[in-house]
Amino acid sequence: MTRTILISGASRGIGRAIAERLLADGHRLSLGIRDLEALKGSSLDPQRAGSERVLLHPYDASDAGSAEAWVTASMAHFGAIDSLVHCAGVFSRVPLLFEPGQATDIQQLWDVNVMGPWTLTRAAWPHIAAHGSGRIVVLVSMSGKRSKGRLAGYTASKFALMGLCQTMRNEGWEQGIRVTAICPSWVNTDMAAAVNAMPKEAMSQPSDIASLTAQLLELPNSCVPFELAVSCNLEH
Repeated sequence: MTRTILISGASRGIGRAIAERLLADGHRLSLGIRDLEALKGSSLDPQRAGSERVLLHPYDASDAGSAEAWVTASMAHFGAIDSLVHCAGVFSRVPLLFEPGQATDIQQLWDVNVMGPWTLTRAAWPHIAAHGSGRIVVLVSMSGKRSKGRLAGYTASKFALMGLCQTMRNEGWEQGIRVTAICPSWVNTDMAAAVNAMPKEAMSQPSDIASLTAQLLELPNSCVPFELAVSCNLEH
């Protein structure tokens, strides 16, 4: 089945790997990114891939109006949307005992990691529901399942996102919408650049997450897992 898919955060990392894989699989993509120049000349550039296959549109996950504008433009361009992949997110090391100036970091985590997917899902929902076999894939993180170390702000935002995913699943089940929360540990992206405890080649790779996402889009409604925990190290 050829799908028409919104992908946020597609300019780099996991989001870009997913977009490249899904384009190669023959799907139509609407990519919401902050910097439209980031994909110029790449395989995801509409001038190379064809405007009938790829649309690039400005998207800021912290701006609810941005979500509405992107969905409206995608519908005008493709005429339908049946799937949504949430990859946009931010990382912060803000701890439990944060400094007064770090309150803005916590607010940004909430705005981007929780309200971003929430408002974008809300904007796209009627179109995905109309399909009868819609898909929503959310890059959550193992930090949405357990707390390790002292990343209080990031972990809290990802726990909230996991709860949102569960409610999306409940809300969309009878309309044929299937939701999957992908929960990786370390993935070899810019976010993990400062991690020295594990070699980069031992981490999950963005292309691995892209392969899993591609498979999820092919499965029938009766066989879509809600949660995929992807650990490159032993979890206790």
